[in-house]
Amino acid sequence: MAPLAGERLSLRQILVTWATLYVALIEAVDRSNFKTCEQSSFCKRQRNIKPEHSPYRALLNSLEVTEKSIKLQLINEVNKVPLLLEVYGLQGNMTRIKINELIPLKPRFEVPDVLIQDPPTVPLTVIGKDESSLELGLGRDQYKLIVTSKPFRMDITTGNELLLSINSRGLMVFEHLRKRKDSEKDETAESEEVKTEQEPGDGDGVADTLEKPEDTDAQKESKEVEDEAGMWDETFKSHADSKPNGPSSVGLDFSLPGFEHVYGIPEHADSLKLKTTEGGDPYRLYNLDVFQYEIANPMALYGSVPVMLAHNARRTLGMFWLNAAETWIDISSNTAGKTLFGKMLDYVQGANEIPQTDVRWMSESGIIDVFVMLGPSPFDVFKQYASLTGTQALPPLFAIAYHQSRWNYNDESDVQAVDAGFDQHDIPYDVIWLDIEHTDGKRYFTWDPNKFPNPRDMLQNLASKKRKMVSIVDPHIKIDNGYKIHTAVQSKNLYVKTKDGSDYEGWCWPGSAGYPDFTNPEMRSWWASMFAYDQYEGSMENLYTWNDMNEPSVFNGPEVTMHKDTVHMDGWEHRDVHNLYAFYVQMATAEGQIQRSGGTERPFVLTRGFFSGSQRFGAVWTGDNSAEWDHLKISLPMCLSMGLTGISFCGADVGGFFKHPSAELLVRWYQAGAYQPFFRAHAHLDTPRREPWLFGNDNKLLIRAAIRQRYALLPFWYTAFYHAHRTGAPVMRPMWVEFPQDVDAFNLDEQYMLGSALLVRPVLEQNAHGVQVYLPGIGQFWYDAHTHQRHHGRQNLYVPVTLGSIPVFQRGGTIIPRKDRVRRSSSCMHDDPYTLYVALDSQNAAEGDMFVDDGHTFNFETKNEFLHRRFTFANNVLSSRSASPTGQFHSAAWLERVIILGAPRPSSVAIKISGGQELPLAFDHQPTPPVLTVRKPAVNVAADWTLYVR
Repeated sequence: MAPLAGERLSLRQILVTWATLYVALIEAVDRSNFKTCEQSSFCKRQRNIKPEHSPYRALLNSLEVTEKSIKLQLINEVNKVPLLLEVYGLQGNMTRIKINELIPLKPRFEVPDVLIQDPPTVPLTVIGKDESSLELGLGRDQYKLIVTSKPFRMDITTGNELLLSINSRGLMVFEHLRKRKDSEKDETAESEEVKTEQEPGDGDGVADTLEKPEDTDAQKESKEVEDEAGMWDETFKSHADSKPNGPSSVGLDFSLPGFEHVYGIPEHADSLKLKTTEGGDPYRLYNLDVFQYEIANPMALYGSVPVMLAHNARRTLGMFWLNAAETWIDISSNTAGKTLFGKMLDYVQGANEIPQTDVRWMSESGIIDVFVMLGPSPFDVFKQYASLTGTQALPPLFAIAYHQSRWNYNDESDVQAVDAGFDQHDIPYDVIWLDIEHTDGKRYFTWDPNKFPNPRDMLQNLASKKRKMVSIVDPHIKIDNGYKIHTAVQSKNLYVKTKDGSDYEGWCWPGSAGYPDFTNPEMRSWWASMFAYDQYEGSMENLYTWNDMNEPSVFNGPEVTMHKDTVHMDGWEHRDVHNLYAFYVQMATAEGQIQRSGGTERPFVLTRGFFSGSQRFGAVWTGDNSAEWDHLKISLPMCLSMGLTGISFCGADVGGFFKHPSAELLVRWYQAGAYQPFFRAHAHLDTPRREPWLFGNDNKLLIRAAIRQRYALLPFWYTAFYHAHRTGAPVMRPMWVEFPQDVDAFNLDEQYMLGSALLVRPVLEQNAHGVQVYLPGIGQFWYDAHTHQRHHGRQNLYVPVTLGSIPVFQRGGTIIPRKDRVRRSSSCMHDDPYTLYVALDSQNAAEGDMFVDDGHTFNFETKNEFLHRRFTFANNVLSSRSASPTGQFHSAAWLERVIILGAPRPSSVAIKISGGQELPLAFDHQPTPPVLTVRKPAVNVAADWTLYVR
């Protein structure tokens, strides 16, 4: 029972009840706690609408052309409610489409703060117009948008090719805001009011262009559902939703001719390629706290990114549905269920049906605001989306190293013992984590006075080894008049309110808790100020932050989250802003870390909940997974999906949060985690301890080897993150991104690329003796990263494996930097020498780059203090030149070795520094497989140099 006004349960009662539920959920998520589409009234209403009976018509005579957009009125011919369509041509080959009520009863919510700027526009041109259609040029000559009047429809074309159709199936929905018709008298009065609003001379131009509506089936159906159950109030289990604004949902369908593969819309524990949803639930985007989630289903999880990519062998498109309310996405396809044989039979028989995927977006409130990203390449779409919501923040170097965590390290001596254990067993790590038990009674920004009485001494001990700590700071605030965080938020009137205006209270880890209104800039500013060293007592420069439970999680709320009719700043209901809550929490926390350093230090904040734009503030993990092989497998497509939609800094709890992994599973998970962007081991309170040395010496050595591979590759990882920060390209990317024309790469879930250079195929199966690896690219060389054996693409390669194997291949034609002297933490390796691995392609050429800065400040942006080096190998000459004329940075690091894979034995090797003499170098050559190792070029990493292989 929710502890709302007039209701109270004892702390013991609620926590015992929740603990019982929590233990039950450890075995399997209880689906009954979460809605299906049938139980979500707006989703049910929209799904009941049949295609091809759209009541909407475009009033072409209302066309208004401005420098930035075209505006056009739409009319619902059933209820006469006028809508406003706005179309914007955007720089970078994008189109924005907005639909809102022309005269809303009250303003409808439009998502703020997610876009990094008002997107720059390009002029739209009217190419043609008649009584039934309008043709627009979208900035670039080859792209056109055609608006059809009746029924309303839009088509985007290039040349003679139809790229995308909007409302072609007639499934658009825009439920207008209205007053509840409680009596026939009220209904008549409202009808007269609407009629008065639409009379000529009121300036909206609608009444003059309206035609008498036809009595269609669609109209009859619309009349029948005017007061359907769930429109004005809704109940789920014991929770009531008052819906004071009535029905307000929006929906729109998109058809993608020529596309069979769509991706994105995280977060779901499902395959990389999105499945059709006919016969089941749509994919759901609604941030929820889901314990030990099931895999291979479209249930909502912790975060939501309403971005979908469609890809075929000729182009990539993207859709960004900017809406923060509960959202469902239906996907259908005319090729769904057809076997490969069936498709071949269609081809042989001359069937000319073009593959098509249809997508339907449905949101509970807000407006229709969608960005169509026209590519045409995957990297164009990444750049387009990044121009809207920003790129992945460049993390501090330590954050992409290894993290050790569990719920919970017990006290300061436990932390010290674990830290010493890594040194004793010669295993590098950078960060140790503290979960909720480190606080004083779940009061965040505090320390348990008995277990952690001297946090600064503990942090200083870690700092002496150049290591960090992360502590958890959740957004639910214990209601305790002796707790300064609570009293400050309460006194500033910054808590989320109930519909009656009192402070909303829910239950979470502290018991009764308040929920700060992070949609309020004043709340975010105050929250940020709490991370100052004089406010967060015991904190130091090497303490960073973890925002958990920020969906927000409310143990006794509907679907374990906040009631939708609670109220935020400016009177917006929680239903309007729900998926933004975690976004704002992480934003405020990251800003707090930046402010505490005077704006110089880059933050590190891990969040569980997220939305579009969260990539600007830190890292994300896949939540409360389980120590099961299937959960290890699903971590790959989950992080790949996030990367496609802007969030590169993703990882899964190594070993699984729930349950206890076998030694084999733990080893395999470390091996997989070492090649995912965020690399953290974490475990539930009730699981046995899992430090790497607790599974026997042989397994310890295998885990250590995997972690050391991560550390050796940190220069490569850091450079990949730099590119993600600059361009929006994902660090961890599906195979089809690098090989967009290879249809065999479109469905691969168990292997992926890191940047453009490394192919990774972790071992994801129990008792595996070998794995299949698809090596794409006709004429492409692939080198085993461990044995340097060369393989040819295009082929399916069987790779024998032992428990120590991590199948990784370097792509021919690439150069990657490494640091092969691994130390106790990444900061200890800062000035250590580099090794370049040059993998030759079929033309005996290769190229690559490397980004270097101080690893922790914003000086790379504010002062241009960085190095970006470009490496090129061609005609037996390897050169290093600056890739950025503006960057300057002093580094003591130097080049220790150059390893050239696929090179024949030379007669000599020499190096020449710019302006200096040519000097001979020592080298070794291995004939099988051919590997040339050039020793001690001994040039500074910042220098221009040329190495000659003769």
